[in-house]
Amino acid sequence: MNQDTQTNTRAFEGLILGFDPGLAITGYGILQVQNQQPELVEAGILKMRRDRTLAERLKELHDGVLEVLGSFPIAVVAIEQLYSHYERPRTAILMGHARGVLCLAAANANLEVHSYEATKVKRMLTGNGRAPKDQMQQAIRLQLRLKEPPDPPDVADALAIALCHYFTTKQHPQLIEPTRRKQP
Repeated sequence: MNQDTQTNTRAFEGLILGFDPGLAITGYGILQVQNQQPELVEAGILKMRRDRTLAERLKELHDGVLEVLGSFPIAVVAIEQLYSHYERPRTAILMGHARGVLCLAAANANLEVHSYEATKVKRMLTGNGRAPKDQMQQAIRLQLRLKEPPDPPDVADALAIALCHYFTTKQHPQLIEPTRRKQP
């Protein structure tokens, strides 16, 4: 597993972790909200080796997710909802495997998982439910006051999902309550 990250170092509590699931690359983004303003904590990608079997890639993904979950006090996980295009059902099935690993890792850490449709995320951040990747990257750059747009697009998508959860919780405060990890 190769983990590339961008980090903003501070003490953190009650963080939102967003995932853009994939079998080759899974983007992740961690946000903290201070004074009603979301701030970037860390963002990066988890890369799985393409020459591995499906089971090996899922294990690589799981190990990477556990590393991220173990490194920060995550309060909630937001993930892209699975979408199946009728022309590419195999892609949806494969992405379902990656999404399942992410959901299981979060559940094992006693964290709630909230799912958001890609079109809802895009519409919320750009006003266009079919916004292209570069438009999403710029929207994230502006929302989080970054000097450069997040790259690769998987990182921007993960941050967009985390931001969507934050904006949704402003409308539905019951989603803000973090689920605390149970102590062994």
